[in-house]
Amino acid sequence: MRIGRARLTAGLDRFERIDLTTHQEIFGPMRRVTARQLIEMVESVDLRGRGGAAFPFARKLRAVVDNAAARKCKPMILINGTEGEPGSAKDKMLLIRSPYLVLGGALLAARALSAKMIIIGVTDSSVAASVAEAARAEPDLKKIVRVVEVPDRFVSGEGGALVNAVNGKIALPPGKKRRAAESGVDGLPTLLSNAETFAQLAVLAMLGQEGYASDGTPDEPGTVLLTVGGSAGRPAVVEVPTGIPLGTVLDICEATAFDGVLVGGYHGMWLPAELADDVPVSRAGLDAAGGMLGAGIVMPLGGTCPLGEVARVVRYLAKESSGQCGPCKLGLPGLARAMSALADGSGGMDTLDTARRTAAVVRGRGACSHPDGVSRFVLSALDVFSDDLTTHLFRGSCGRKTRGILPLGPEESEVRLKVDWARCDGHGLCAKIAPEMVQLDSQGYPAFLDMPVPFWLEREAQQAVEMCPAMALSLGSGTGWGHDNTPRTTPAISASQPTGLLLSSSSREQRQLPNATRQLPGATQQLPGPPR
Repeated sequence: MRIGRARLTAGLDRFERIDLTTHQEIFGPMRRVTARQLIEMVESVDLRGRGGAAFPFARKLRAVVDNAAARKCKPMILINGTEGEPGSAKDKMLLIRSPYLVLGGALLAARALSAKMIIIGVTDSSVAASVAEAARAEPDLKKIVRVVEVPDRFVSGEGGALVNAVNGKIALPPGKKRRAAESGVDGLPTLLSNAETFAQLAVLAMLGQEGYASDGTPDEPGTVLLTVGGSAGRPAVVEVPTGIPLGTVLDICEATAFDGVLVGGYHGMWLPAELADDVPVSRAGLDAAGGMLGAGIVMPLGGTCPLGEVARVVRYLAKESSGQCGPCKLGLPGLARAMSALADGSGGMDTLDTARRTAAVVRGRGACSHPDGVSRFVLSALDVFSDDLTTHLFRGSCGRKTRGILPLGPEESEVRLKVDWARCDGHGLCAKIAPEMVQLDSQGYPAFLDMPVPFWLEREAQQAVEMCPAMALSLGSGTGWGHDNTPRTTPAISASQPTGLLLSSSSREQRQLPNATRQLPGATQQLPGPPR
């Protein structure tokens, strides 16, 4: 689906998937440029990364060039196609339906930088198969492309986590900031950006500066891919020129900003319903309105309890953290507990104060940016849904059910702590062993956080079960498991609804595997997740 002229989505109205011959007919041959020409071309339109941080792509290019020259080595190209945000589907769409646009941008950069290899990190087996098939069909790509599957978790898409995964380590953020341009894949300078960024690079090379800047705003030329979901009647991946009103995008997706609109994903911010329609779709426009473009995720919300939806997402984000620092291990579970209490009506003003204070405290103190993103999401929600929050505080409920409109990621582990209340004597030992999951109520009995046990807390949860004096605790599967013991996936866009651009595909559970060896060109490899 698109508004205006098709660029990234060219041909997708006629073809389910664009093969090599069709790609060359639509887009023509790829130019060859030098590193200097590539940097100048990117700088001329101020191309930014489309993965969420909007980092200037020219600065990455220059850093890789300088570091490779200083070390007298060939750099690497790393495409981030993991798309850990449950609400995002644009990179998946590109890699499945128009893979040569992404690979063409990567090949352009690889030739200019004399790169050693192009690596594509993905989480979905169907995406991996699509990219591998495309690479095998093109002689130049076949020689240098590798596809790597990593565990499908929220933090797997963080740049450092992806580099760790490709290097055969656990797919978690490294804790200490490390620039891929200095030391990335195999310790070499690495040009790392997401799939849409490389597709934009290919379009820029084909259209040239003036052609690329003929759409969009003068300060942010070009188009952007948006994944519109939430309560939209026609969820889709949409290509739009920057500067277009958000209301136009919502209209084409049959969406209304009833309660508010989440922009930028679960590390993003909420826009009030009364402002959303007129906000320009651009970094500057959304920033000025109190939102953020981020990874291009747009989720209007309506027909559900806003506070309940936010609480669900915060519990998910707490579970999905890497558990490597205090803000993730204690702060986010505490924040999830406070938001859940506000949503179910058991929390009062003191709980609200706790939520605000915790969200503020975790900001800027984490080992990665995950706590910062969750903080933004929560504080923004508390401001935008203030009327709903007041109703919950004074009446216990807004009267609307939580319908689960905001998508959650694959339920990789639905193991939960369960208690047999006929046995529980309120010893409180479980709360001392696993305070992240268990708190004691006013009578000294355990109150469990309603979320699966995070992978980083599995040892403590097992210890709590084994040491319970009354043998009242157990670990059991939750409702997310099917009869065949395979986890259900909540898709970003429902397969039963028209999506315009998204092909349906199923994700599968990723188990820890031994460190992979080098594969044949175009082949895929699976890499380890957190220890189990």
